Amino acid sequence: MGMGKHILTKFMNRWKLFLGLETICYAFGAAIFIYFLSLNLMYALIAFLGISIVSAFLIKPWQPNLHRTSQYIDHHLQSAEYSTSLFLKPYDRLSDLAKLQQNKIANNIKDELKRIQPPHNFYRSLFITIGFMALGFIAYFFNWSQYFETPNMTPVNQDIVTFQPLDSLDSKSVSPYIVEQSVTINYPNYTGLKTRHSSTMDINAVEGSRVSWHLKFNSDVKEVMMESMGNVYPLKLLKDGYFGSTVLQSSGFYNFKFNDTLGQSYSSIYYAIEVVKDDAPEVEISEIDQFTSFDFDETKTINFRSEITDDYGIDQAYIIATVSKGSGESVKFREEKIDFDTTFPKGNTTAILMKQIDLDHMQMEPGDELYFYVEATDLKQPKPNKARSETYFAAIKDTISYVFGVEGTLGVDRMPDYFRSQRQLIIDTEKLLAEKADLEDAEFKFKSNELGYDQKALRLKYAEFMGEETEEGLVIEEDIEALEADDHDEENLEETDPLAEYTHDHDGDNEHNLVEDPNLTEDSKNPLQEFIHDHEDPESATLFEESLKTKLLKALNEMWDAELYLRLYKPEQSLPYQYRALKHIQDIKNSARIYVHRIGFDPPPIKEDKRLTGKIEDVKGYRKNADLAEKESNLYIRQSIARLEQFIIEGLELNDKDKKLFEFAGNELAVIAIENPGRHLKTLQQLKSLTTVIEISLELLGDVQNGLHQALPENKPSPHQSEVLLDELNQLLLKELENYD
Repeated sequence: MGMGKHILTKFMNRWKLFLGLETICYAFGAAIFIYFLSLNLMYALIAFLGISIVSAFLIKPWQPNLHRTSQYIDHHLQSAEYSTSLFLKPYDRLSDLAKLQQNKIANNIKDELKRIQPPHNFYRSLFITIGFMALGFIAYFFNWSQYFETPNMTPVNQDIVTFQPLDSLDSKSVSPYIVEQSVTINYPNYTGLKTRHSSTMDINAVEGSRVSWHLKFNSDVKEVMMESMGNVYPLKLLKDGYFGSTVLQSSGFYNFKFNDTLGQSYSSIYYAIEVVKDDAPEVEISEIDQFTSFDFDETKTINFRSEITDDYGIDQAYIIATVSKGSGESVKFREEKIDFDTTFPKGNTTAILMKQIDLDHMQMEPGDELYFYVEATDLKQPKPNKARSETYFAAIKDTISYVFGVEGTLGVDRMPDYFRSQRQLIIDTEKLLAEKADLEDAEFKFKSNELGYDQKALRLKYAEFMGEETEEGLVIEEDIEALEADDHDEENLEETDPLAEYTHDHDGDNEHNLVEDPNLTEDSKNPLQEFIHDHEDPESATLFEESLKTKLLKALNEMWDAELYLRLYKPEQSLPYQYRALKHIQDIKNSARIYVHRIGFDPPPIKEDKRLTGKIEDVKGYRKNADLAEKESNLYIRQSIARLEQFIIEGLELNDKDKKLFEFAGNELAVIAIENPGRHLKTLQQLKSLTTVIEISLELLGDVQNGLHQALPENKPSPHQSEVLLDELNQLLLKELENYD
């Protein structure tokens, strides 16, 4: 009994479903047609609800029940033997013969019911719906909506269109004239503006708006046309007058022209068409400087506020950030698209957004630079307007190296080989202070004195560029001899020493490397004599302009004090002077730098009328984006290999983070194993077992690590420095340099 009644219920539900779909199809088709005709969503919803209610009362999808279903099956299925009504009676009240008949009929109609359909007109309603949709699309395409609208005229100026004959006309004849006129402007949907009706023929509308005209004459005319910018558009004659429409793309003017039944031509005055462009969003950034720099040991976060406005609504707003790493030809860029910390509803005309950028989270290191700007798009269709803010900069101060850029007009690189020695002196001084507790007093004083000599050598090298090699060389030499007499106790190195010409011997014959030989002539001891314009004035003999000379003098003064405290065995008091000297040297190097945007920015030509005004509203920029950073392949496999090495050496225990890492590595290995599953299947199984096995042996870790190594592709050959054979003398020199490094 249960199976038979279930069969009837299933068929009845299918019957109700088809009737319900039939009702919805009629309502949906009518609603789509009304929407295309009126371009009003509210009218479409009202039509959908109204047609749904009417169709439901006519079709009555709730009417089918089990008794009607049983009767329908009995009349349309011969195998039912008019016995399906037995399914509706209690099983315990049936006779034995009726129970047998019930079971028989249930088995007979179980599969045969699929061949018959309940009574419905669903397919007919589907075709009618498609027809309504097609008809609505045609109505929209040909702008039939204007013929069914009741103009809600809000006349601003009741200027009736008047016509003048183009040819001479008999004074007794009366020309046709306008008795009703209207202009309808349908704005683009994304603007959210309502349709506007007016009797004024001058048009002011947003780009992309559809404008429709309706003209009605007091008598019959032969034809009516609209002329605009040399083009002629005929108006169509319908029941209630002449109609025409067009989509506005550019500003201009137009007029109407018609011919009466007598063949006389008439023309109206010109009317203006003013098309308002949809402006791009305006993006402003505040609460941040144009350039921000950070020391490597401070909190490196940027907080700013961006205000975006648009005339018809904002679609998206985001930050384009570019990180530059390296310098020279090895510079690399990474561009990211970053979302704001705050959100805004799509379509708002104003958005105030906040953002905090953490340079550490962006994996920036000392010397890296960040360029970022805010970009926003509006709702314009089909192609949205896009705008961007100015570019802002952030940098982490470099603690490693500074690259000097020589000006293009300079014929020689005027920087000496010792320009980076001051940084090395600071490093060696700090190293000496760190090791002070472990050194004997004599050794500490010896190393401090050695650093003083190095500081002196650097100072003399810089002094050469101040012109002191021509006038003050003897004074410097006397100063050197005085310092040597006071501070050096070890003299007269053996002449048989093979390193005598290469070691840092401050008291030997090699002193002329740092101090001038008085026997040399002026021309021979100045290597840049042929490049400079010397008028025998030592003050003008410098290679630098006045500002650089002043900075170099300050650096030399700081070096004097730094050397003094090093010779007094007080390196901790010498460090501040060394830092200040380094700062002056860096300023000298950086003063010749010229900043150039290194990401392909090509500025537009500057308009002469905009120069020196300080206004940049109309300045347009061009930017080309290129992602030059190559994404590292098999990242999780490489990280897993390193992590397994830690497990093997340190005997660590796996945690949830490690299991997650191995899971991601397994996904990468699975992609590689598709091409050669037999080779990597075992490693893949072992890698999976690491996430489930409690006790892991070192043998298993080693096998997994070797398998992952084999899965990695071979590295492409890269250029590298070739090995050079060194003789015994060069090897001794390198070893000596390492000892004093």
